[in-house]
This record gives sequence, structure tokens and C-alpha cells, in this order.
Amino acid sequence: MRKLFPYLLIFLLFFFSRTARAQKVKPESLQPISFISQLKALTDFSALPAYITDSYCAQVSSWDTTGGNDDGFSGKYSYLRKNTDGSLVIFEMKGPGVINRIWTPTPSNDSLDFYIDDPDRPAFTLCYGDLFSGKVFPFVAPLCSNQLGGYYSYLPIPFEKYCRIVYKGKNTQFHQIEYRLFPAGQGVRSFNLNLNEEERNALKQLAIHWNQPSNSITEQYPAKTIKEEKIKFQLEPGKSKIMYHTEKGGRIVGLFFEPASAFEGLAKQIDLRIHWDEDAYSAIFCPLADFFGYAFGKISMKGLMMGTEGNRNYCYFPMPFDHSATLELIYRKPTDNKTASPVNIEAVVQYSLQERNPAKEGRFYAYWNNRSRENPNDPHIFLKAQGRGHYVGTLLQAQGLGSGMTYFFEGDDSTAVDGQFRMHGTGSEDYFNGGWYALLNRWDGAFSLPLSGALDYNLPFCRTGGYRLFLSDKISFEKNFFHSIEHGPTNNIPNTEYTSVGFYYGDAPPVTSIVPQNSNTKVFQPDTLTFYPQLMNLGIDGDIAIKTSWSYPSGGETFICTTGPDASLLIHLDEAPVGNYDLFLDYVKNPKGSVFSFWQKQTLISGWMDSYQSSMERIDHQYMSTIHLDPLIQTVTIRFQTKETRDQFIFNRLILVRKP
Repeated sequence: MRKLFPYLLIFLLFFFSRTARAQKVKPESLQPISFISQLKALTDFSALPAYITDSYCAQVSSWDTTGGNDDGFSGKYSYLRKNTDGSLVIFEMKGPGVINRIWTPTPSNDSLDFYIDDPDRPAFTLCYGDLFSGKVFPFVAPLCSNQLGGYYSYLPIPFEKYCRIVYKGKNTQFHQIEYRLFPAGQGVRSFNLNLNEEERNALKQLAIHWNQPSNSITEQYPAKTIKEEKIKFQLEPGKSKIMYHTEKGGRIVGLFFEPASAFEGLAKQIDLRIHWDEDAYSAIFCPLADFFGYAFGKISMKGLMMGTEGNRNYCYFPMPFDHSATLELIYRKPTDNKTASPVNIEAVVQYSLQERNPAKEGRFYAYWNNRSRENPNDPHIFLKAQGRGHYVGTLLQAQGLGSGMTYFFEGDDSTAVDGQFRMHGTGSEDYFNGGWYALLNRWDGAFSLPLSGALDYNLPFCRTGGYRLFLSDKISFEKNFFHSIEHGPTNNIPNTEYTSVGFYYGDAPPVTSIVPQNSNTKVFQPDTLTFYPQLMNLGIDGDIAIKTSWSYPSGGETFICTTGPDASLLIHLDEAPVGNYDLFLDYVKNPKGSVFSFWQKQTLISGWMDSYQSSMERIDHQYMSTIHLDPLIQTVTIRFQTKETRDQFIFNRLILVRKP
């Protein structure tokens, strides 16, 4: 939270001393740590339930420690200290440990010195941008890449005694560096840029595994140990169906549903409920669509561990249990006097009879949370848990309750582990390995990567969402865990509706999960839709030159159009649901203003208007017409007339307000 977290003092003491780490040594925790062992954590799903004893997970980032929103913009909070030559120390830690993830949206051509074990001489020097460019082996795709405006590296960098990263430029901006420290005495083979043959082969195998169009569970477990139960059934409203039940110990290793399209829709009325052993609470109880990463009731996610491929949902998170498991689908009845149709479903459960080892493995749990609108000033909680475990995934759907720019996505994630403040983020899309929302080819729409991605980005509906899976960087806790995210740059403003699923392994189920009901699962549909020019689907006829400019007063980009005579700008509005709307224009009168009018096809729907004025003035809500949108007509067109030097049209927004 940008409000200083209660554990801030503890965090700062750790941050600047850089010496705190777990001191207890347990024999089972002293398996050798190496580049290969850390790569295995990114491919071997079967090991995901295993606890990592006495490790210390934390993050160094450029977050604004005063509680403001300068999380890297000025560079003031982007380094630990400045060296005498002006270079910047951005990471420094005593080992044994490993860096699991490096992220930034602002790499540069300046170099980074990586000091590993030897504090006086860098182990290697690399151009900052080449951490992600694929030009320098072994920093290559798919572990190191950039999409959605964010640059990320999951290439593991183990260190035995010490690690320091020095930025050789004079100013750097946003970054996050996640790491894990191990108990004293833990054996570590420190990272070497020159990989041996075994390490190179392991990196190649990871690329093959991650780039496959689909994952087969037999790659994780011997085929002869996997059993499969398949069931086809019709599920009716108001009914439930137990699709798998056993009174023997084992583990679920694959879970599939089809057709995935059966679970689409704004109501999200079909819930997945799973129960393990003698737990007093359900391990998983949430809308099935939310569990598989749908975006506001629509198929979206296609990640390494879970999502939807084609018309089939899949989940490869292993789910071990001691002596019993029950998997159930529940179809809630509508409560708005509407009828719901039965759905035909095929479910497949792949499982093994390998029982859980309670001393070394946690059960799999999902914490579903739909943030109450009655508590608008609270951060949204991804997970609040007691006991032992580790956090492995986040799915988030973030909906603004007002029309406009998605500034709520300025909010930072915040994490406390075992009573210590360990992590603070730099922005919501940053948490999901993205960067710079509402800009073309950055965080501007749904896009899936193996470990992270955008579930949606829709400016007219003022909503977005993302997912992130934690494998090698799973966040271990011994006593308790608190993981949240703000909505808004500061003080959790504006009001929003957030829905999330937090995945973890542990020794106890979540006890505060909200029960899904019709009232808290239906997708919010705004009455006002604001269309921003930078993400519009446009058609141009005639002579139009467009210059863009970000305008904070209007909350996004402005198009400054220089138009020729009889030019026109066609705007697609296919994101708007069918219906009748009042059409409003947000534009700027100016000394070069042209004459314009609105049309639907060949029908004039507004009068001709003059945008000329001797001084600049923003007109933010000019009524233009009432229009009807349906599948046959989903566009409006702005036509221009010019006179001498009056050939400019400054276009901020197009606004639709649904009519009753």
C-alpha cells in the first residue's frame, strides 16, 4: 500500500542492512541450489507442492517510500546508493541466495555490472537492454523477453556468498528484482555466464516445454502412474454434480472441462467447489470462469499451468491430498426472474495414487475475493492466510465503476510474510510483467505469456485484468501471509470492483473466502462508455494527418487532426452492446478549428458545427445525437469542411450514454 505499511520499519531495517536472512539450518533444506535446479522449478510442476524450508523471499524495487506515486518516474527511489563515479547500486545482498526475476519497463543502453561472490570484481557486464533482447546468451527467450510494455527475465542467478548489481548510467527508473535467500550452510553453485553443456541442454528443454502448443501431464509424471476419470453430464440450474470423489489418498495432476464456451456469460453462475480430507472449509469455491482466467465472463487466459486452449479449460497445478477428495460443480439458479438453460459438460480428472507427504508438501487452495463496494478505501486482498505454505498465482479482474481512464491500475501490490513487510510493487500492470497501460502494443489488450499476461484491456468499459504464476519465485511463508493491491495511485481512490483468485499451497484452507452468489458474481456493465482515440479502430478517407499528445486533464491521448476538404474519420463502436445511446463529443475549440458533423453511414445525425474559436477551450461533453447500435450498424463518421487555415480538429473522446 502506498500508505506506509505497518511493517515498513522492519522492511527498511532489512533493506539497508542487507544482511538479514534465515539462520536456522535443517538437513532437508540443504539440497544443492544451482542454475539447473532453478530451471527445473520452472518446468517440473510435480515439485510445486513442496515447501522450501526456512527460505526468505523478498523484492527490491523502485517504489515511492513516501506513499506517493513516484515509483520510478524521477528515479529518486530507483537505487540503494550512489557510488563516487555516479553509478547506482540497485541490488545488493549477502548469500546464499538466487535472483528469480528482474522486471523493468524502462531498460536503457547503459550497462549493468553483476558482482557475484567477489565484491571487488564484476562476474560479468551486460547492456541493460540485453537482459531481455535475446542477443546475449543465456539471456534468451522464453525466459527473457518483452511484451505488454514490460521487460522481464526469469533466468535464475544463484549466488553463494554475495550479489550486487550496479547500473552504470546516471539515472534509471522503474525496476523490480525478486530474490530468495537460503539458510546459512546451504550449498549453492554460483551463476556463470558461460554455461556448461548440461546447463545449455536444460535451457533448451525449458524452451521446448514452454513453447509447446499444449502441455501433456505425462511429461511431468510417468505415464503408467497416471489414471483418468472422464464424465459427461448435463447440469441444470439449481443442481450440482459431483464429478470426482475418492476415499483414498493421492493427487490430482490434471483437470479439464469442455466446452469452455459453456461457462461464458455475464452471470458466471456455475461454481467449482473442491474439498480435501477433513478440512472445515472448501479448498476451492468460486465461479469456474474466474478459476480458469476468464475476463469478465469471456474466455481469455492461456498460461503455462492453466487457462483455455481451443474450447477446453485446463489446469496442471498438482493437488495432493491425504485420504479424500471431492470435486463438484454447482449451477446457481437465476434470481432476476430470468431463465437459464441446462449445459452439457465433459470433465476429465487425471490423478495419481501418490499420497501427500504432509511434512514436505502443502495442499492446493484458491482464495476467491470479490471486493465489496461498501469498503472503497481498503486495498484489495489477494490472500490472507495462516500457517505454512507458499503463494503460486494471481488472477485479477479490475473494473472501474466510473467512466474514464483506468487510473485505478496505478495501484501497487504489497506483501507481508511472517509479520515482515517483504515486497512493494510499482504499479498494477507491472505486477503482471507489463507496463504503460492504454498505449498501443503495450498493455492494450488481452495477451497470454507462459507465466503472466493481460486478461483484458477495454477503455470504453474502464476495465482490465491480468494473471501471474509463481513457480521458481513462489513466495514461501512459515507462519502467515498477507498479499494485497491498491486500486488507484494513492489512498485507494477511485472506487472499483475487483475480483481475484489467489492460488497457494499450505497446511490450512482459507477461512475468510467470500461465498459466490448471484449478487457478487455478475459482471458489472457500465451505462457510460468512453472511447479514447489511441485505442480506437479507425478508418480514414481523404487527407488527414494526425499527431498524438497525452492530455492529463482529459485522462489519455488526444488526436490533433489536420484535415483536408471533405475528409472523414470513421469510428468503430463494436465494443458497445446493442442499444440506444446519447452520443457526446469531447473536443477543443481553437483558432485553427475546422467545421465538422457526425454521420451514420450516409445519414447526417448532427448539424454542422464549427470548432473555431479565437482562444483554446475544451468542450468536454457536447451532445451530438441519439444513435442506435446493432450488429448491422456499429460505426459513426466525422466529416470535415475546411476554410483556408481553419483545418484543425482536436479530438479528445467520444462518449456513449445508454438510454433506458
